Formats: sequence, structure tokens, C-alpha cells
Amino acid sequence: DTGNGEQIYECPMCSLTCTNIQILEEHVDLHLEEHSFSKDGNIRDLELAERLQTEEYKWQRSEEEKREREEFKKLQRQYGLDNSGGYKQQFLKNMEREVDRGRMQPFEYHKRKADMMECLAFGIDDGKTKTSGVIEALCKYYQNENKDVRHVWLSTGVDHFHSSLGDRGWGCGYRNFQMLLSSLLQNSLYSDCLRDTTIIPSIPKIQSMIEDAWREGFDPHGASHFNKRLHGSKAWIGACEIYSLLTSLRIKCQIVDFHKPTGPMGTHPRLFEWVLRYYSTGDEGGAKVVCTSKPPIYLQHQGHSRTVVGIEEKKNKTLCLLLFDPGCPSQEMQKLLKQNSDGTGLKLLRKFVGSLKEKQYQIVAVDGVLSLEEKAARCHASQVLTSEKIP
Repeated sequence: DTGNGEQIYECPMCSLTCTNIQILEEHVDLHLEEHSFSKDGNIRDLELAERLQTEEYKWQRSEEEKREREEFKKLQRQYGLDNSGGYKQQFLKNMEREVDRGRMQPFEYHKRKADMMECLAFGIDDGKTKTSGVIEALCKYYQNENKDVRHVWLSTGVDHFHSSLGDRGWGCGYRNFQMLLSSLLQNSLYSDCLRDTTIIPSIPKIQSMIEDAWREGFDPHGASHFNKRLHGSKAWIGACEIYSLLTSLRIKCQIVDFHKPTGPMGTHPRLFEWVLRYYSTGDEGGAKVVCTSKPPIYLQHQGHSRTVVGIEEKKNKTLCLLLFDPGCPSQEMQKLLKQNSDGTGLKLLRKFVGSLKEKQYQIVAVDGVLSLEEKAARCHASQVLTSEKIP
């Protein structure tokens, strides 16, 4: 009350006073409408923000899945798992390209195609990338070498195989298996194991042999990686596939994993020491050149594999591996058969500690034969296969 008979009304929301109740009601209604609009507006803003966030997440997820699919396809192409054909298809395609470029005559194309189809039908390698006699030539060379080699240990005779038109870019693992097998076939210790494998198999045949090992139960985890199928593909293989194949043939072997560098500048001196122990038996009687009965060693790192055929020990105690590389063409390897007295050709084979600086290496080393019981035990163990790690 103002004291003069007028009634005063106060707004409960903003303390505004007025003398007319209708005006006050209209004023309060405005407050309520404003509050309602503000509240609805906040809800609409929140809903819009949530919708935009959801759409952004869906877009990001879609882009991520797209990148993942592209990366997966790239890896499939890189490792030969993209269903683009295998050895035969690549061989024919590359020969057709040679004809188109004028580097091969049509009659040669048809002859080589016929030869290839015959070899594939019988499952044998055509021998066109093979170089024999290198180990024997090395033995003669080291007998006369008087400079800086104190000792050298060499594998039993090994034939070198290099990649061809059919497996260029992905066949190193198969070619190294051929090298290893060529040595085993010359060693009577393995005659019984290899009585059904007396000739070097072709790459498609090796793929089928690995699939046979998987069907026996070897390395189911590795088999699933390839969908249990290699034949007709350009799939890369590694140490586990070589181990499974050898063990399925009753050949005793082991995988040794050099999972990190053990020397300065990312080097692996422990790898060299292991190879030296493998070849040296301690009963050489001080001989400078030791032609051992040891098979060569399969050596794997990311993206490539090679075959260790021996090791040098220099007069200053440094070690040097001797490697056969499937990427080296036979024209170069044949130069080693006419080795110069200065040994310059050995640059193709020699690898010192500072030359092997990949992060990780794996080797597969053969050491005897397995009984049927031992083979069955290793098949079971391979289902949870873990390689020996060198600390």
C-alpha cells in the first residue's frame, strides 16, 4: 500500500513494482515466455550440437575405415595376397611385356611357355636360374688366399637360385628353400627324409608342399594368415613357413630369433657369433679352410631373405658372413666360378657386422633328422610355436 489508497504489486521475478494488476500479469507472462524460449533454445542448441558431433564422428569413422581398407589392400598387393595370380600368370605377363618391347621374339615366347608349362606339370624347377659349383670354387680360392683370412667354414655344396620372370619381387623365400634343399639332397644323412623329393621343386610345387604341411597341423596360426592357401598366389613366405615345411619332411631344424640389436649402431654381433658356433665344431685341427657337412642357414629379415653358406674369421678376429642372395642374377654368380686371385668377386657374398643393421633377424638352421614320433611332437608344439630369442 502506498499510503494514499493505491495498491502496489511487485513482480516476483524481477522486483518491478506497479499499481495495476493486469499490467503486472502481462509483465510476468513476458518473463515466462522469455524463459520458455530460452529453455527451448538451449535444448535445440544442445540437440544440434549432439547431431553435428555424431555426424562428425560418423564421417571420421568412415574415413578411417576407408584408409584401413586402402592400407589393407596395399599390404595384400605387397605380400601377394590380392588374388592377382601367381607364378604362372606373372611369368606369362612378363614374357608378353618382353615381346611387346621387342626384347623377346614370339617363337622364344612360345618355346619358353611350353617349357614352363611342362615343368609346372611335373612340379620341378626348370634350372634356368641355377648356378652350381660356387662352394667348390670358394674352397679352392681360400686354400690359396694368404692375405687376411685366418679361418673359413663352408657349407656342404649349395646351388644358387635367383628370382625369375615368374617370381621377381616376391620369390626370395622359395628360392632360399631351393638353395637349402639343393644342399640337403647332396647329404646322405637326409636321403631317407627326401626320398620323395629328389629333384628341386618349382615354386608352385613348394607352395603346395607348405599347404600339405598346414593340413598335417603345422602352424595353424600362420596358415590362417594366408587363408590356408599359397598355390596360385604371389604370397611372401618367411621363417615359420620354412620351418613347417622342413619339419613336415622330418628334417630337424630350429628357428632362432635375433629380436633386437646386440651391438653398437644397430648391429647384430650375436648373430655372427651364433653362425660361427653352428659351423665350427672345434675339431678342425687348426685347418684354415673347413668344408663342413653343415647345410646352409636360412636368414630372414623384414622384406627379404638370404642363405648363409659360410663364415670367415679374419686375422684381426672380425667375422664375415658369406651369403647367397636370390636377387643376384646367375651372370654375376658365375663370375665366382672363375675367381680372381684378389677375391674382388667375393663382394657379392661378404657381409660384415656393419652390413646387417635391420632391427630384427630370424634364422632357420637344420641339424639332423626327426623320427616319426619327434615329428608328431613338433607338429603339436608348432601349434603354439615360439622361437628361441637371443637376449
